[in-house]
Amino acid sequence: MQWLYLAIAIVSEVVATSALKAANGFTRWEASLLVVTGYASAFYFLSLALRTIQLGVAYAIWSGVGVALIILVGWVIYRQPLNVASFIGIALIVSGVIVIHIFSKSAVH
Repeated sequence: MQWLYLAIAIVSEVVATSALKAANGFTRWEASLLVVTGYASAFYFLSLALRTIQLGVAYAIWSGVGVALIILVGWVIYRQPLNVASFIGIALIVSGVIVIHIFSKSAVH
């Protein structure tokens, strides 16, 4: 269940961060509400995940996957250009998360 909580935290943070751009300095209330609820949900579910996943491991996965997903959201939704280095960076982040998840014997306590 802890990995589900972490996944929900990641998705919530990505939604909130994506909505932050649309909130336009908190001048658009719908997007602003999504920002606040998204971050609240992200931290709540991250706190649940931290009951059993070590802090460093959970944060590395949360931030790494979040960064990769935000880059993709910027590319797809906001039409921000990506280059080869961006794709290589995303692949390295995802590879690092996989290594931590599969090979770390101390990930869950």
